[in-house]
Amino acid sequence: MESLELAGDRSASPADVEVLIEQRVGPGIVMLTESLQLLHMDRRAWELGTLITRAENGKVAHGVLPPAVAELCVEIVRLMRERTEAKDWEQFQIRRTCGGTQHPVLLRGFGLPDRSDFKLSRVLVMMEEVARRKGPTTSEAKERFQLTEREDVVVQKLSRGLTNKEIANELGIAEQTVKEHIKHIMQKTRATTRTGVLVRVLH
Repeated sequence: MESLELAGDRSASPADVEVLIEQRVGPGIVMLTESLQLLHMDRRAWELGTLITRAENGKVAHGVLPPAVAELCVEIVRLMRERTEAKDWEQFQIRRTCGGTQHPVLLRGFGLPDRSDFKLSRVLVMMEEVARRKGPTTSEAKERFQLTEREDVVVQKLSRGLTNKEIANELGIAEQTVKEHIKHIMQKTRATTRTGVLVRVLH
């Protein structure tokens, strides 16, 4: 699971990586058992959970997952009973946005099934604020680097951490076409890596 495909982007300079790290706040992480008992919830997840709950009903109940998160977990458990092979979940996740329009939060749910004993299966939810990044937008970069409409859309997808395959699926085009778009974007931005593109375009 590569948020920005840094693992495959071995030529990214340390300076590029540092800029991206400084601009990003890590996602909140929640881990539950298959019976939805809470195993782990980090501080960022508590913060975002509070944000979601306030946006949805204004009241915060400590120790309780926001309804949107709980519903996502229930759906993952249901799907894990159908998709029992770990390989079925390698590229599969459920995405939802909640928390209202002021502070939308992206939920990404993953199933970690245990075929030998379903009770050992786990549910992982990553929570990330959507409209958090400040600074230049892709529309400004589009004009500055003379990107086409499609190239601008591809950059937006890259900034969300999508892989070439995911971008191709969302746009309904071939993965090779996505690679060609990224190649042209790199030429226009004078970047040699995907990370470099994001640094130049978004920062």
